[in-house]
Amino acid sequence: MGRAQYRKKATRSKRMKRVFLLSIVASFALIGALVTLRVYAQIVGAPIIQVPISSVFLDDQGNVIGDRFEDQRRYWVSLEDMSPFIPDAIIAVEDQEFYKHHGFDYTRIASALLKDIKAMRKVEGASTITQQYARNLFLTHEKSWTRKINEALYAYRLEVFYEKDELLEGFLNTVYFGHGMYGVEAASRYYFGKSAKDLTLAESALLMGIPKGPTYYSPLVDEEKAVNRQQLILKLMENEQFITADQRERAVSEHYVLKTEDSLVKKKAAPYFLEEVWKEATAILQKKGRRIEEGGWTIETTLNRSHQQAAEEVIEKWMPEGELQIGFVSIEPKTGYVTAMVGGRDFSESPFNRVTQAKRQPGSTIKPLLFASALENGFTPLTYMKSERTIFTYDNGRQEYEPKNVNDKFAEHPISMAQALAISDNIYAVKTLEQIGYKPFEQLIERFNIKMDIDETPATALGTSEASLLDMTKAYNAISAKGILREPTYITKITDNNGKVLYDLEKDKRKDKKVLLEQDAFLLSHLLTGMFDPTFNDYSPATGLSIRAKQTRPYAAKSGTTISDQYLIGFSPQLTAGVWNGYDQGKQVSEAEARQVTKQVWIEFMEKAHQGLPSEPFIAPAGVRGVIVDIETGGIATSACEKQRLVYLKEEDIPTKLCTDPTLKQQTFEASDSEDTTPWSIFPFSFFGE
Repeated sequence: MGRAQYRKKATRSKRMKRVFLLSIVASFALIGALVTLRVYAQIVGAPIIQVPISSVFLDDQGNVIGDRFEDQRRYWVSLEDMSPFIPDAIIAVEDQEFYKHHGFDYTRIASALLKDIKAMRKVEGASTITQQYARNLFLTHEKSWTRKINEALYAYRLEVFYEKDELLEGFLNTVYFGHGMYGVEAASRYYFGKSAKDLTLAESALLMGIPKGPTYYSPLVDEEKAVNRQQLILKLMENEQFITADQRERAVSEHYVLKTEDSLVKKKAAPYFLEEVWKEATAILQKKGRRIEEGGWTIETTLNRSHQQAAEEVIEKWMPEGELQIGFVSIEPKTGYVTAMVGGRDFSESPFNRVTQAKRQPGSTIKPLLFASALENGFTPLTYMKSERTIFTYDNGRQEYEPKNVNDKFAEHPISMAQALAISDNIYAVKTLEQIGYKPFEQLIERFNIKMDIDETPATALGTSEASLLDMTKAYNAISAKGILREPTYITKITDNNGKVLYDLEKDKRKDKKVLLEQDAFLLSHLLTGMFDPTFNDYSPATGLSIRAKQTRPYAAKSGTTISDQYLIGFSPQLTAGVWNGYDQGKQVSEAEARQVTKQVWIEFMEKAHQGLPSEPFIAPAGVRGVIVDIETGGIATSACEKQRLVYLKEEDIPTKLCTDPTLKQQTFEASDSEDTTPWSIFPFSFFGE
């Protein structure tokens, strides 16, 4: 062997030894790096992968009516609740080695690194799904080596502590799809108007093409680019044997339909109602030791969409242009469920809820509660007192009060409680308050849990003490519910993001409260039907005659009017509704405005809401019986007495004299002219069968 050959052989040997040593060093360095990385991961621990998630509201039929989110709309769904084409499509286009690697695709990294070195800048990504998930959770989208290093560290920690399916599920629930939509469920609802579990192969491929560049591949931005990428994904899915060639061809030719608005989640659906839902949910969850800010709640509500739609339609029909505001609420007597709510004419302009937040003078809608207290203190529907110009003194005689009636007219003769309520006689109401006293009335208001301060002035009988429309409607609802007070509620169930039921109204039973005897509740209900009765037409007609032609079933109701507020609250056995009209600043409302809006909205809503339901009567309980009486005298009616009406009374209060009895009318008028105007001095106990 020559010297030259020997030198070459020695050089090769040295090189091999050097390469071998370098390999060993590199291997140890790599092992050391991996060990260090593992130790680092164990010390730092599992990264927290919780992200803000939208909460969803459902109506009483389980349909989505809205959601609650901050800057990003998100819903978290499991892989099992997605179309099976979705994970296959994203793996095919983003990370074909996802289930094989440990967070990094070294081949792709090397290829991308060479291209970056050639360009002397970051030009191509090689991120796996795990790396992208890490970026979505913890980092920005800045193109820098620092971000890539942090991304790699986070990705490694994710791979150490979480299963592959967890990572894939997390990525699909956090990736951005444009237009404020994060995650496949929000994107599916936005683009296609349906849940991610219902997407076809073609729709899944189209959707999974968007994250690459939402500003380029959104079908709402550039449908041609979106379709081209969809077809690329379908081809990749075929190559990876996720689908067959026949499936790909059918998907390519499939006609999909885009929804340019979210048809399942309408942000503006019943906005006032949903605000109250959120408040109630916050309080419920706080009691359960949870925070509403966690998000991901599924909140099942009491909203009846047909009721809400009916309310919105009739309000839009009757509300005049201008600043006049409206409040509307409907409640089920048997459950206390709030089925519809409109807190103003435009939520976007004013989210102030005029149903729950505004306290206004209820006017004559307070009278049924006053008469409820009267029934508990010796009055009956046939208690007569004279309606005439009267000056009342109060504050130990230091002040005077002279109430007026409509058009300053008075009956100038005795009228019964039944007639007084039907025509809304103010003299009768003030006399009633004076007879029973302020304390019993105040106690009844407290029993009904109405937030109202009772002033000891005669005007209190006419509704000058302020209350919310919700409280007043709740009180009427208790009358309809046979004297059972059920606090209005908006929520039937709350479930967290893991499917755990935190609140169930059926199991967490509320404490309903008996606030009226069933007999008194029925008597009031029947008295309130007098609003629509033409029989009560003396110096003033019943207050509901203007809308009687639209009435197709029994309703019990009462209107209320002040110079700044207009009310109508009433019910059937199935549903209670309250309407308010007025100006936020409390300026005067014309009577024409009031009649055109409040009454028309109420009657048309009730008719729409009851369509298809049986007409239910108000059924008298045991101990109450109906008799036909002469409304002028209160005696049992005969053919000789023209003004007759069916009146319900407790059995012990049923009259014994006929309307033709000559002593009856004389007795009535003589008693009403005397100084003693207590109801039992007008009719001796014997008249009521005692």
